[in-house]
Amino acid sequence: MAGYGELKNRRREMYPYILEYRTRWSDNDMYDHMNNSIYNFLYDSVVNTYLIKECGLHPPTSPQYGLVVHSHSDFFGSIAFPAVADLALRVNKLGKSSVTYEVALFQQGIDEVKAIGEFVHVFVDRETGRPATNGMKEDIKEGLQRILVKQSKL
Repeated sequence: MAGYGELKNRRREMYPYILEYRTRWSDNDMYDHMNNSIYNFLYDSVVNTYLIKECGLHPPTSPQYGLVVHSHSDFFGSIAFPAVADLALRVNKLGKSSVTYEVALFQQGIDEVKAIGEFVHVFVDRETGRPATNGMKEDIKEGLQRILVKQSKL
């Protein structure tokens, strides 16, 4: 993943898929901003929304599903109810059975990114719970390739 300074300079146009989220009163914590645990909920939601709508995944019955093996978040600013958030999604790395997503959280009407999360799925076969022997299904891979961002080499 990119360095802290590079992440802090992310902009919406760097992400091919954006999902709107209306914050809820219950998202706030006692410090009057969105609780840290909500960010992971939102990262999971935008990733799975994309997989369902754009990759043909049906979580209860698909022969494969994504198992989260890593996640973390970098925070740059707070957001609070009643703000509307834009959850911006891209794929930074696409392997045979794994994918590394980057999710940026923006508050609508504000250009600066509030948080950036990294979320790694390993696609596993439903019957075995083990990494997909032949890699992820082609329709999933094709959908993920549409939001794959080419990384520049240093």
